[in-house]
Amino acid sequence: MTVKTFRGRVVTPNTIIDDGVVVLDGGVIAWIGESIEAADAGYGDEVLAASAPTDDRYILPGLVDVHCHGGGGESFPNAETREQVLTAIKEHRRHGTTAMVASLVTDSPMVLRERAELLAEVCVSGELEGIHFEGPFVAYNHRGAQSAEHIQAPNPALTRELIIASRGYAVTMTIAPEKPYVNGSGGVVDTLLSNGALPSFGHTDTDAKHMRETLRETREMLAHTPNPRCPRATITHLFNGMAPMHHRDPGPIMEILDDSVSGGVMVELIGDGVHVAPDMVRGVYDLLGRENIALVTDAMAAAGLADGDYVLGVQAVKVADGVATLVEGGNIAGGTSHLLDQIKIVTAAGIPMVDAVYCASVSGARIIGDESLGGLVVGKRGDLIVTDPNLNPIEVYRKGELVNS
Repeated sequence: MTVKTFRGRVVTPNTIIDDGVVVLDGGVIAWIGESIEAADAGYGDEVLAASAPTDDRYILPGLVDVHCHGGGGESFPNAETREQVLTAIKEHRRHGTTAMVASLVTDSPMVLRERAELLAEVCVSGELEGIHFEGPFVAYNHRGAQSAEHIQAPNPALTRELIIASRGYAVTMTIAPEKPYVNGSGGVVDTLLSNGALPSFGHTDTDAKHMRETLRETREMLAHTPNPRCPRATITHLFNGMAPMHHRDPGPIMEILDDSVSGGVMVELIGDGVHVAPDMVRGVYDLLGRENIALVTDAMAAAGLADGDYVLGVQAVKVADGVATLVEGGNIAGGTSHLLDQIKIVTAAGIPMVDAVYCASVSGARIIGDESLGGLVVGKRGDLIVTDPNLNPIEVYRKGELVNS
């Protein structure tokens, strides 16, 4: 593998280097700095050989999506072959998402085990970073696009079986915290943490009091868990799948924000302009800061494709004007954006570029628990995106290799 040199406006976790250089060597980031400093670092010849950009291009890190159901016409919850899984992965990879957690939806235990086994094979091959179970232990009243017929009571034994089927690649499971057998010794949260996965609270009917108690207990359990995947639990797409705030019936959101800002849960936000208004995303950023937010797509099969008819698990979905909704009931049924699209949207709403990129790269890597991912930092995996000034992808590299399809 040859040394590759990239020059442009380099977006690191802490700054933008206006005339910066990123050097990849052996699939790893070998050097980052000002172009004028490259010679002293031993990369002068490589920079001279590379053409100086005149188009104000950006160099971004590869993005990390920890909640994605599919794209390019294929759905992880419906995939039966490796090829179908790869089609969805590559749709997002072409647009800069170089690390991904594949999300399933509420379904029968048999189907969830089969899908977990398939996705685990793809993880073992290095094409996927992990698996997220969105259900089946969710609330009926805030189920969103989760299948009502397959929602079931929390079951630690089934949780353990799904983790085993995932072969160590189960990253998160979305659960409604108010249900029985979720908390306490031997409950679902305990089972997840004991087996290297994280609870992600969401699709919930819970009130403020129960949310506060669950978050407190989860923090204590994490503090006593040896080598957890991540020292913080997560919230599945904040605002979506839970009661809104009201001054006489506050619901769970205020408790989530309070816990997060003090170092508790990390919150997922879908910054596509459909699930959450861009100004609300900016408001959460202003309250919590970038360290507590992970931008996610919640994308389904239609990401990258035209409006039309699709499926998500056992349910039919209609996409019109880029918005996916269930044919029966009309609930929003996942997203259609790429993570790079969300950076455009949230920066237009006022979030600084450096912090928006952080939320779309470093945050997801922290949840996965992989220190080789997330951010343009020397020693990390050679994942990066070259974009035009409008953040449209020109080239994408993963593990130092150009992504062609």
